[in-house]
Amino acid sequence: MARPAALVAASGLDGLFAARVRFGVGAALGELRGTVVFDIAVGGTWTLHIDEGRVGLRRGPVRRPSATIRTDPQTMAAILDGETSGAQAFLDGRLTTRGDIALALQVDGAFDVGERPASYPRARTVRLNGVRTGYLEAGPRDAPPVLLLHGLGATNASMLPLLPALADAYRVIVPDTPGFGSSDAPRWRYTMRELAGWLTEFSAAIGATRPALVGNSLGGRIAIEAGLTAPDALDRLVLLCPSPAFRRLRQLVPAVRLINPDIGWLPIWLSHRLVVEFTRMMFSRPDRLPREWYDAAADEFRHVMSRPAHRRAFVACLRQIYIEQAYGGDGFWDRLTALDVPALFVWGERDRLVPAGFARFVSAAVPAARSVVLPDCGHVPQYEFPDETGALVREFLDASDGAVRGAGRRRSARRVGASRAG
Repeated sequence: MARPAALVAASGLDGLFAARVRFGVGAALGELRGTVVFDIAVGGTWTLHIDEGRVGLRRGPVRRPSATIRTDPQTMAAILDGETSGAQAFLDGRLTTRGDIALALQVDGAFDVGERPASYPRARTVRLNGVRTGYLEAGPRDAPPVLLLHGLGATNASMLPLLPALADAYRVIVPDTPGFGSSDAPRWRYTMRELAGWLTEFSAAIGATRPALVGNSLGGRIAIEAGLTAPDALDRLVLLCPSPAFRRLRQLVPAVRLINPDIGWLPIWLSHRLVVEFTRMMFSRPDRLPREWYDAAADEFRHVMSRPAHRRAFVACLRQIYIEQAYGGDGFWDRLTALDVPALFVWGERDRLVPAGFARFVSAAVPAARSVVLPDCGHVPQYEFPDETGALVREFLDASDGAVRGAGRRRSARRVGASRAG
């Protein structure tokens, strides 16, 4: 009797795992320590031990691994063979992860599996002034560069849904902003100008000349700041629900200014359920996303917030977002009128964090920019409407410079029919 395909695939996993470990890993894992458990349905369990570039593999699980990856034998074999990527399997629902998502992504992109499509993400690191920045890179090395920037409290995993739409024709770079994810958390003030300065240095260090920037929430605000301070260094901007300076509800600014970010050094306890519920609030219809994705996001947030330096960075960044000056010479809204980089703003009609009503103020400040409102969409359009958001981003990046500079007045604040059954 022929054995089921799952068992056939499982029987070859020992050899595939051993081959990957024998070939070694890239520099992205050179400074990391941790354990990753691969729980393969009907196939068994393997544990990968990582110790600053040295890796070991053994059968069986360990208690309290850094990350756990669950999938079926066929998918695991395809990943180890380089026929698919773990990131794509995650987006397709064929793989789930718990624990340290950043480490899981770095493992996925760090093994040398020989030839594999350029569109698969690869894990990289770079040091700038002693600060380690972890990032993923996908797409042809010589293609036009596009940087994807995540939001506050998130990691580069929050930008993964845009990879399929871009990595065939662009060099896509997805960093963890300092203070978040796998990157170091230096003792900065985390002002927008400071983060935009890091972005400029990071782009230069990895050879990403005149990149396009695609940012969600805080990432969008960093992209705007880069466009205001170094416009000649950028090609164009795509801002997904960017976080602007508060126009109202500023009564507490004097008190918040007194908060010392060092309170982040104090330990805190965050329940998994609480983080899941808060994350669900970011979506218009939370059930559009599988429960496993919320669990993964909550695990990652709690993991990052378990580090004192990263807690301090979170507090410092959140503080800066609220106290940022709205008007005047250094005020966001008065400075925004000087934005001259071609820009596409995408808003979620049901965004509870950055209401779509900001679209009219942005259109008034930057009439040449294009502004789109996605109906029935929350704060993270790349996850809630990945196809529609990816198509908007790709269309804007593919357009000629003349077309994107002339699009604003004709198409400002138009609505895109993204609503679908949830």
